[in-house]
Amino acid sequence: MRAAGRLLHSVLEDVRTMIKPGVTTLELDARAEKLIRDGGGIPSSKGYEGFPSSICASVDSEVVHGFPNDVPLKEGQIVSVDCTCILNGWQSDSAFTAPVGTCSKDVLRLIKVTEECFWKGVSQAKAGNRIGDIGWAVQKHAEDHGYGVIRDFCGHGIGREMHEDPSVPNYGKPGRGVRLQPGMTITIEPMIAMGTWKIFIKDNDWTAVTRDNKPCSHYEHTLLITEGEPEILSLPGAAVGR
Repeated sequence: MRAAGRLLHSVLEDVRTMIKPGVTTLELDARAEKLIRDGGGIPSSKGYEGFPSSICASVDSEVVHGFPNDVPLKEGQIVSVDCTCILNGWQSDSAFTAPVGTCSKDVLRLIKVTEECFWKGVSQAKAGNRIGDIGWAVQKHAEDHGYGVIRDFCGHGIGREMHEDPSVPNYGKPGRGVRLQPGMTITIEPMIAMGTWKIFIKDNDWTAVTRDNKPCSHYEHTLLITEGEPEILSLPGAAVGR
């Protein structure tokens, strides 16, 4: 899983550099798939329960599971890229949201707070704590900034399969839920909306969109629970405790 995480990190860092006005999300998808396969991996979202692409590319008010398309990105938009790969039978999962060109301060703040929410969750991802401790840390930080926490989607266990137990919601109560143990591998993935947390699903049966059409940001990494600080497998060399 460390090797899968290193591969995925390198892929997403490359894709991030491509995001600018005029680029299409289909181009981002093609680049991600090429890099994953060149690295000996398989894009595990492609074909997963019928999903057509190697990345989820969700623009502006799209929360998750956006289909890459041939519409050029525009100045001031944001795009969330979510990608999962398999390397030697093991999975890694990661996501980020990036501005397209120059964005408003309000949107940049949303992206920043979403990433901060992730680190708040990481601070609670320790053996002996519970899943609810992670969710509460994410929820409190988001709501303290006036944002909505998406409740219909969550982080999850991960290993041989993309989605395994336990579920890791971005909201919850301290001291509740599954107890974390060394050796568990999970994702933490705040999805934070500028407005309501309520969503609807597009006619493609996949893409989630905020009901008030306000922007949503997404940030995710794969973690290993240890006896001490968690190890972030899809962010090599990351310092914890931010």
